[in-house]
Amino acid sequence: MIFTLHFHLKFTQNHIVCAYEKHFHKHKSTLYSNVKPQDKKFLFVFTPAFHYLCLMENTPNIYAACFSPTGRTNLLVQRIAHNISCLLQNRTITDWNFTLPIQRNTPLQAKESDWVIVGLPVYAGRLPNLLLPYLNGWTGNGATAIPIVTFGNRSYGNALIELKELLESKGFKIAGTAAFVAEHAFAQELAKGRPNDSDLQQADIFAENAYKRWHANHNSFPPINVPGTGAPDYGGYYQPLGEDGSPVRFLKARPIVIKEKCNNCGCCADVCPMGSIEKGNNGNVTGICIKCNACIKVCPMNARLFTDEAYLSHIRYLESHYAKKEAKNELF
Repeated sequence: MIFTLHFHLKFTQNHIVCAYEKHFHKHKSTLYSNVKPQDKKFLFVFTPAFHYLCLMENTPNIYAACFSPTGRTNLLVQRIAHNISCLLQNRTITDWNFTLPIQRNTPLQAKESDWVIVGLPVYAGRLPNLLLPYLNGWTGNGATAIPIVTFGNRSYGNALIELKELLESKGFKIAGTAAFVAEHAFAQELAKGRPNDSDLQQADIFAENAYKRWHANHNSFPPINVPGTGAPDYGGYYQPLGEDGSPVRFLKARPIVIKEKCNNCGCCADVCPMGSIEKGNNGNVTGICIKCNACIKVCPMNARLFTDEAYLSHIRYLESHYAKKEAKNELF
């Protein structure tokens, strides 16, 4: 025999009304027999040994999900998630940062009542291709999603439509989508200091508009048209150019370490999104480098830098063509 307490929780703005009922049941199938569907938030089941099971099957959640090696994409994702939470009477926010390899072991499995705000930086006009296998493991189950991308003042290319279509293919419903300007990962004179206060205020407005779209169309959102080339190849990848305008390649470029400065603190290894830096060996890069510059920015000794000429030439090209430009956020 199982002794159960059914806690009916009804939330209002000012108080919680809590009532309970005692029942004895011989079978687990009868546990919900006297609980209305809208009240099935919590069910505590007590056995004679005082073990309990807490079932929260309908409890909605907000996921703040991002790949953000230098933190700027995360800043926007958290801002939007906070706004959505406030509009939904302080719904719980779960930090789902998948920047580091260990954080990508578990795919996101959302339920229909959830919200997922997901942000990634643009790499060569596309989503970072090394993240695609992980993202393709997600399951939406009808959850509401807000995909955003960040770009370093040049162009977001086809990354936004790529992220939107990927999430839709995984069963997410899109309430809004946006491309925000953020300081370039390695050409730091591009969009320096962004997102700034003005960008964050636009993120607030964007979140409110996404909420309004959701509130007016719970089950079926109107289509959101995003500019760009869609599947199957999303227009390919941007070809980096050197200072003279000719194509350059620097896929194998890696930061070098000034050993006289390095104190082997391991900070660089801790932040590498590819897990490619050895800890305790002067931060030697042994694997793939995506040029996110997280290791350079976090180094307390300024002991890391790039010397690859093709890579540096591309930075000079970007700075000469886009540093004075003030790109605008695009919200849909």
